[in-house]
Amino acid sequence: MLPPVVVLGPTASGKSDVAMAAARIVDGTEIVAVDAMQVYRGMDIGTAKPTPADRAAVVHHLLDLAEPSATFTVRDYQAAYDRVVPAIPGRPLLVAGTGLYLSTVVDRLEIPAQYPEVRTALEAEPDPEVLHRRLAELDPIAAGRIEPGNRRRTVRALEVVVGSGRPFSSYGPGLQAYPPTAVTMIGLRWPRPALAERVATRVGTMMGAGLLDEVARVAAGGLSRTAAQALGYKELIEHLEGRSTLDAAVESIIVRTRQFAVRQDRWFRRDPRVRWIDVDRDPVAEAVPAVVDALTSEPEPGSTP
Repeated sequence: MLPPVVVLGPTASGKSDVAMAAARIVDGTEIVAVDAMQVYRGMDIGTAKPTPADRAAVVHHLLDLAEPSATFTVRDYQAAYDRVVPAIPGRPLLVAGTGLYLSTVVDRLEIPAQYPEVRTALEAEPDPEVLHRRLAELDPIAAGRIEPGNRRRTVRALEVVVGSGRPFSSYGPGLQAYPPTAVTMIGLRWPRPALAERVATRVGTMMGAGLLDEVARVAAGGLSRTAAQALGYKELIEHLEGRSTLDAAVESIIVRTRQFAVRQDRWFRRDPRVRWIDVDRDPVAEAVPAVVDALTSEPEPGSTP
């Protein structure tokens, strides 16, 4: 398999449009979604999935892998990626909005299993510092990487230590390591005020396309804990249940999406391997040449995906 090329960036940055334009130029390019929410069937408008026309024009992978009522984990994504992507005949073009999923496939992270019964028992402890002290006793290296007040990460580390009998720290250096890679990563970077405006426009477009009806339909079938994290779903469900007005729900979606975009941007900016393109107005015009160049360049001798 040729080393992939990645277009990454926060929501509303235009990465999907850039990928589509580049794929149309470079024959044989197939697009791979690296998105934790686009794996769910029926959640099309709210997750900004490629349109039917786009999917007819360019082959897309790793969309619609699970029902919204099902839990889908990063381990599930990694397994699906490993089944599909090595068989792509050309150079895969990854469109990445979920940083953890991207790190998992680019850096081949070893993802620990989940132990729900252990996790339930740990979450009964209200004091995060008590949990952190226990982690320090069982796995001092992992404890040293986690702030004592970070309950979520502490519980996850303890869950793995207790459930597997193996130190959480033994699963590798974690997300703070950025080893050399043959994968070319191109990031789209916007001024924050401009990105905020794009988010508001995007939410308005989604509402006009029928997002409220989509949420009502999908929610009727039940949402898993992971699917329920999709932007816009929680807010519109609250409206459908009579707990907020539609205007308030839409405003909340805009605020939450802007906050999420900032977190995405911070995640990606930590990676020194990303080549950033500062977008001023038109992401397609400004970024596609770099993506096309990456897709058509010969891999360096000895490089591996």
